[in-house]
Amino acid sequence: MYSDFFSMHSEWALTFVLLFVFFYDLLAVGRARRIFHPLVCGLMSCYLLFSAWNLGGGQLSLFGGMYVSTPIANVMKIILGLGTLIVFLFAGEWLHSEENRLKQGEFYVLVLSTLLGMNFMLSSGHFLLFFIGLELASIPMSTLVAFDKFRHHSAEAGAKYILTALFSSGLMLFGLSFIYGTTGTLYFSDLALRLSGSPLQLLSLAFFLAGMGFKLSLVPFHLWTADSYQGAPTPVAAYLSVVSKGAAAMALMCILMQVFPVMIQKWQLALQVLIVITITLGNLMALRQTDLKRFMAFSSISQAGYILLAMLQGVPSGQTALVYYILVYLAANLAVFGVIGVVENKTGLVERDDYNGFAAAHPRLAFVMMLGLFSLAGIPPFSGFFSKFFVFMSAAGGGFYPILLIALLNTVISLYYYLLLVRAMYISPSDEKGAAGFSALCLGWGDKLAFALCLGGILLLGLAGGVYEFIDMVNG
Repeated sequence: MYSDFFSMHSEWALTFVLLFVFFYDLLAVGRARRIFHPLVCGLMSCYLLFSAWNLGGGQLSLFGGMYVSTPIANVMKIILGLGTLIVFLFAGEWLHSEENRLKQGEFYVLVLSTLLGMNFMLSSGHFLLFFIGLELASIPMSTLVAFDKFRHHSAEAGAKYILTALFSSGLMLFGLSFIYGTTGTLYFSDLALRLSGSPLQLLSLAFFLAGMGFKLSLVPFHLWTADSYQGAPTPVAAYLSVVSKGAAAMALMCILMQVFPVMIQKWQLALQVLIVITITLGNLMALRQTDLKRFMAFSSISQAGYILLAMLQGVPSGQTALVYYILVYLAANLAVFGVIGVVENKTGLVERDDYNGFAAAHPRLAFVMMLGLFSLAGIPPFSGFFSKFFVFMSAAGGGFYPILLIALLNTVISLYYYLLLVRAMYISPSDEKGAAGFSALCLGWGDKLAFALCLGGILLLGLAGGVYEFIDMVNG
């Protein structure tokens, strides 16, 4: 039924925004192009309001169960849309530069295409639709990573991303072929009844986890992350670290709970190993980084390990903790990337030592970055403390105490390397290069609004307990 398409509220609304932006970029000239950026931000705001308006209702199944929309998945779509809006706000000044002015439309269309693919991933009830959504999210992303095509690092980052993405997708498809060969179906609801945990099916589960490990930057599938973050434009790196990671984490948890409940002991063991090596290696490698984009890349790798803690028990309360963690992580991580982007756009400085004395030159930006780092480290009373608390409690409910102890010890390491940047901004003396560059910093309206949204998330999401309770209520 054609009317089923209009029941996919989030997807068709986002498709409308994407097509409008595409044709506006194609046809607009002169003065009309001057309002391109605020127009896109306005459309994204309307999309978020429309999605929130249609949040009510229960589970919706369309096209024979291939598309399944749940309330918690719809909440996640709104969070991903909010992250995309903040990235657009931060990208305004960068897109108005001389080399990127004519590529605004391409950037918006590519980002919206990836977001549409992520929405399909979250609402898939069939592995083919899931894979289509995964590729729709991955292929435009490789173009975004190589967006600054005349920069050597950007072209290299794009090549590494697409080659690794192709390999991981092929590995995942190989695993899915085993599932289909042993069960005769790819519908999630049917697979939960037909899977028996045979050796071939366990191998397919391993291949599936490996493919998703690439999207989440889990060790040992993380090698592309630092190079891609360093070479990609800063708004794209921010989008990769939050929106892409959040969609992959939510999709992975939903599939593990719906499709592989009979193998729960096997994938719990696999997740425990991935959590330990991902958090530990991510933190140890972050200690050695001086380039801030590589620093944030390894930080995001360790954060992916903390996200996995919410999946360990395999219960709906873990989904609530995961969604809340991603919402808080979005606010903190985008705040830090926002400051890095502002400084890089105006000065070209990206090294940690370049931020020596930054607080004296720009106390407000330094304050925003400090709060973002404290939230990422999980220091109370910032919202990052509460998000870590809930994922720890979710893992504790399943009795995974040794894993929790390792994760807690790693928070000390993460606090140390976050404080290295805080020390550079507030204690280390500034050199002439940094002082001269910082004097040229100027925030546009988009930057100010984005920083306000991020600060609100860092300061209020933890103290306002109703947010977690609302997510838990929607999750049922």
